[in-house]
This record gives sequence, structure tokens and C-alpha cells, in this order.
Amino acid sequence: MSEAGAPIAYGALEPGTPVVTSDGVALGEVERVVENAKEHIFDGVVVRAGDELRWVDAPEVARIYERRVELGVTAAQAAELVGPYEPGAPEFRADVKAGRLRRLL
Repeated sequence: MSEAGAPIAYGALEPGTPVVTSDGVALGEVERVVENAKEHIFDGVVVRAGDELRWVDAPEVARIYERRVELGVTAAQAAELVGPYEPGAPEFRADVKAGRLRRLL
């Protein structure tokens, strides 16, 4: 098994997991996962990069592992595609221990 761990579903992704670009540049850490709960569709990841929150849309996420999220874009592409996070629709967080989703306040 690699240092990233085993592949996991987006619902099991933990806050604090490192997010790296396809060329290995660290983008930040997972703040939370956003999904369309009604349709059970992964929408993207909110990433903490220093003091700011950045939005990574689902199509830019290539793989999700236990200890790392790998993007399908380079650092240069991420600079153009990954924008500031602006809350919108209701968001949910995985409650892995309880086996369900919990609405964020």
C-alpha cells in the first residue's frame, strides 16, 4: 500500500487530509467535503490554504485516499481553476462514526 493509504469514498474523507496537485505541489488541507445530498453526488472540496478557504470543484479531484487527495491538475492549472470558497447551497459533513451525514450550521 502506498503512503497515501487505500482509496476511499468522498464521504469518508477527513478534515486535515493533505491536498496535492498532479505535479506533487501541496495545495492545502481538506476543510470539508461538499455534496449534493439529495442526489448523493460529490460536488467538491473546501481546502484550507493558509488563512484562506479555496474551492476545488469535483472534476479537478482525481483520487481520494485515506491520507491524501490528488488533483488531476497541475499547480499552474490549479491557480486558474481553484477559486476562493463562497458558501452557497446547504452543506453536509460525513459523520463516519454514526454512519450518516450531518448538516453544517
